[in-house]
Amino acid sequence: MGKQGSPRSPRPETRDKEEKSGRRSLDSLTGNDLLIGRRIFGSEASKNQGSKHDESCGSSNKLSYSWKQQHSWFRRNFKSVLVMISVTGLIFFMDSVMVTIFHSDRTPAVQDISRLSNLTDHKNGAQEASPVQMYSRLLNLASSSLAKNVFKPDTPNFREERSSKSSQWKPCADSNKTSMALERSSEMNNGHIMVSANGGLNQQRVAICNAVAVAALLNATLVLPRFLYSNVWKDPSQFGDIYQEERFIQYLKDEVHIVKDLPQHLKAIDNKNLSLVTDAELVKEAKPDDYIKHVLPLLKKYGMVHLFGYGNRLGFDPLPFDVQRLRCKCNFHALKFAPKIQEAGSLLVKRIRRYETSRSKLDEALLGESLVKYSAREDQEPLKYLALHLRFEEDMVAYSLCDFGGGEMEREELQAYRENHFPLLLERLKESKSVSPKELRKTGRCPLTPEEATLVLAGLGFNRGTYIYLAGSQIYGGSSRMLPLTTLYPNLVTKETLFTPQELAPFKNFSSQLAALDFIACAASDVFAMTDSGSQLSSLVSGFRTYYGDGHAATLRPNKKRLAAILSESETIKWKTFENRVRKMIEESRKVRLRPYGRSIYRQPKCPECMCKF
Repeated sequence: MGKQGSPRSPRPETRDKEEKSGRRSLDSLTGNDLLIGRRIFGSEASKNQGSKHDESCGSSNKLSYSWKQQHSWFRRNFKSVLVMISVTGLIFFMDSVMVTIFHSDRTPAVQDISRLSNLTDHKNGAQEASPVQMYSRLLNLASSSLAKNVFKPDTPNFREERSSKSSQWKPCADSNKTSMALERSSEMNNGHIMVSANGGLNQQRVAICNAVAVAALLNATLVLPRFLYSNVWKDPSQFGDIYQEERFIQYLKDEVHIVKDLPQHLKAIDNKNLSLVTDAELVKEAKPDDYIKHVLPLLKKYGMVHLFGYGNRLGFDPLPFDVQRLRCKCNFHALKFAPKIQEAGSLLVKRIRRYETSRSKLDEALLGESLVKYSAREDQEPLKYLALHLRFEEDMVAYSLCDFGGGEMEREELQAYRENHFPLLLERLKESKSVSPKELRKTGRCPLTPEEATLVLAGLGFNRGTYIYLAGSQIYGGSSRMLPLTTLYPNLVTKETLFTPQELAPFKNFSSQLAALDFIACAASDVFAMTDSGSQLSSLVSGFRTYYGDGHAATLRPNKKRLAAILSESETIKWKTFENRVRKMIEESRKVRLRPYGRSIYRQPKCPECMCKF
């Protein structure tokens, strides 16, 4: 007897029956049963090798028979084997094609994804938080949709403006149709206007053009505007570091006299702050009468006036036609970026597009002579790209008072930030009725998260291979917040990934100059998408694209209130329904209309003061 639990050797007659049965099974296999045949044959072989008794009973004859059996089986099923090998090879080939599609468009700089952290990492250096997803179900549906439509091209209708008649409007703010009212007369000059502009690049740009208009309105000489140093922006750049001084002065010389510095005899008055006018003394979007009543008397009395902390302090209506046109001329023609910024911007756009920079009016207005430095290539089409201005910085998130799904830790962190940076906001909250985060989101007052921006792009039909230039500052929550965007849209680049550290070094500590590079990349894009229509950069970029785009520079503006209503159904809404509602929302916001009364001429220049209808 053998040991308990050990298998018994089969009887000779039983073994013979099993062997015959096995032979019949092998003989009856078809090509479709290849894998089953292998399992049966393997099982039979293991049985044949299972005991010493088998080895002593003519094992050499069995091996010879087994080899003949295999040879016969392969001859009968040769075609099936060949088909299986071909199918396997095809699968591996398709897999390599898919990998190539997703990764071939990425530059070496993009492949070093760690450099993207310069934009996305939390600036306080805290430990990276766990990924936060507010709409996991929708993200899964979006991912499935993108996977199905991997070979689908980008949605072509977003390449054009919605208005079919947009091409009838052409830029003409630089025409010489200036009335006698704006012709400069040195005999009637009322004095000098100094301007110290606050904010970042885009706030300063608005302040410059408003100052030009005020100088023309008050018949005064404008001193080249200065930029105040801000603890937020921490940029010491002045006018000549960002814009071309001489060109600015010469381009506007027929309408406004501009000098680089205040005359020596007036500096003592400025030092004593005798004619200082702060932002608090001028109402927001002041009318011409406000300047005539409050600023002009000081200007005549002291021969100068200093508008300190100047920003958005000139309304858009009512304003004389020629003064309004002068604002457009300043913004769209007179202000040109400094050569080093244009050259870097041209290189940035060239690297995004992979080949030569374009030669459209928009590119020429942005990049000037720097376009000539890069010769065109006729053998390749430039890469089309979407620029996304993602506004989700910590200060904006904290100020909004919204909830972004990060739980108690997020709420405590944002409250601490408010206590340190927005004490006046907290004081106002104590005296007013509080609004719940849920209500804030429902009314469209919350910044869009990277996750929400990703869902909008997916809902619009932009496929996984879409090339995206990401503009903006450090994203609150870091790379964990960016995970939905970087996962669904891997072809994501920034100026930090496209430039080498050496190329970026001259701009590294100058936030306004870095913002100028973002301005260029966004304005030159095939499609520009914003997440906050109230952003100055988004407003100025969209206006620039309307003015110079000739109807071919589309801008996508989500309606946050309508999007909040759509996302409130995130647990039940079907993906097709989500797509339809998002597209309808964007289509309605893309209609390019004439500038309504009182609206920004920098953002909506389609009006007789800025553009001419042909």
